[in-house]
Amino acid sequence: MPTRPLPQGEFIALVAMLFATIAYSIDSMLPSLPVIAQALVPEDPNRAQLILTTFIFGMGVGTLFSGPLSDRFGRRAIIIGGGVIYSIGAIAAFAAPTLEMLLIARVVQGLGAAGPRVAAMALVRDLYSGREMARVMSFVMVVFTLVPAIAPLLGSGIIAAFGWRAVFLSFVVFSAVSVGWMVLRQPETLPPSMRRSLQPSALWRAMVEVLANPTVRRSVMVQTLVYGCLFANLSASQQVFDISYGRGASFPLWFALIALVAASASILNARIVVRVGMRRLVTIALLVQLLVSAAMAASLGLLPGSVAFYAYLVWCIGVFFMTGLTIGNLNAIAMEPMGHIAGMTASVTSALSTVASVALAAPVGLAFNGTPVPLMIGVAGFAGVGWLLMRQMPK
Repeated sequence: MPTRPLPQGEFIALVAMLFATIAYSIDSMLPSLPVIAQALVPEDPNRAQLILTTFIFGMGVGTLFSGPLSDRFGRRAIIIGGGVIYSIGAIAAFAAPTLEMLLIARVVQGLGAAGPRVAAMALVRDLYSGREMARVMSFVMVVFTLVPAIAPLLGSGIIAAFGWRAVFLSFVVFSAVSVGWMVLRQPETLPPSMRRSLQPSALWRAMVEVLANPTVRRSVMVQTLVYGCLFANLSASQQVFDISYGRGASFPLWFALIALVAASASILNARIVVRVGMRRLVTIALLVQLLVSAAMAASLGLLPGSVAFYAYLVWCIGVFFMTGLTIGNLNAIAMEPMGHIAGMTASVTSALSTVASVALAAPVGLAFNGTPVPLMIGVAGFAGVGWLLMRQMPK
C-alpha cells in the first residue's frame, strides 16, 4: 500500500477520474440510445432514456451504504469493491437480451459506481475543509468536465466499430484504469483509530445527526433540484438534437462543445468562491437560470429554425454552467459541519439528492414532445424553488 501523499495536482486528477466514472457511464451512452431503442423497444423509443435514469437511481441508492462502509473500512476498500460491482453490472448489461434486463444491470452498475463517488468525496474532506475544499472541488470539476466532452465521441466511435454492446465493455476498462491508479498511488486517508462502528445504533445516531442539521437539509434539497435540471436535460438531449433540430449525426460534437464551454464554470468558481462565498454564488446562479429558462420557454416558438437551435444550444450550455457553479459549493456547504462523520454525510446527502432528482427528472425528460420547451419549463421551476430555498439557507 502506498504511504506517501500524492502531489495536489495528481490527487485532483485522480479524484476527478473517480468522479468521472459516473459521467462516462452516462454520457458515452447518449449516442447509443436511438440504436438501443430500435433494437430493444422500437414501439416506444422514449423508454431508452431509462438507461440513464436507472443507472442514476442505482448510484443514489448505493451511496447510502458506501459512505458508512467507507467510514468503517476505509476509503480505498470501498473504491475497490465499488469498482468490482460496477464492472459486474457492465458485463451483465453487455449480455442483456431485453431492455428490462439491461435496466436491472444498469441499476447494479450504478450501485457499484457509488463506491468511487462517495469515497472519493470523503478523501477530499479528509484532507481539506471549508472554502479550500470548495476550491479543490472546483479544480476537480474542471478535470472531470473533460470526460463529458469526449464521452459521446468515444461512445459513437465504439458503436461504429464494434456495436452498441461494446460500450459496456469500455466501462470495465475505464474502471480498471481509475481504480488501479488509486490502488497504486493513493494512501489511505482514514486511519484505523478514526473508523466508526457499523452497529445499527451508531449508524442511526450518525444519520440523525446529519439530517438534524438545517444547513445539510437545505443543501440536500437544493442539490436535488440542481441535479433534476441536469438529469432531465441529459435524458432528452440526444432526442432534442436529433428530432427537434435534425442534428443527431453531429450530436457528439455539439455535446463536446457544450461540456468544454461549461467547464469554464468550475474555473470561474475556483477563482471567485473564496471572495464571493459559496451561498451567495449558488443563489445568484439559480436566479439567473430561472430567468433565462423562463424567457427561453416563452420565446423559443417565435424564433426561426436555425436561430431556435442556437438559442437552445446556449440554454443547454447554461444548464451545465449553472451545475458547475453550484454542486461543488453545495457539497462543501453540507460537508463543512460534518467532518467527523464525512462518509455518512457524503452518503446521506448524495443518496437523497440523487434518488429524489431522478423522480423529478424522469417525468420532465419523458415529457419530450418534439421540442425542448417542456425541458425549459421544468428547469425554470426547479431553479426557482432552489433559489427560494437558498434565500433561507442558514448562515
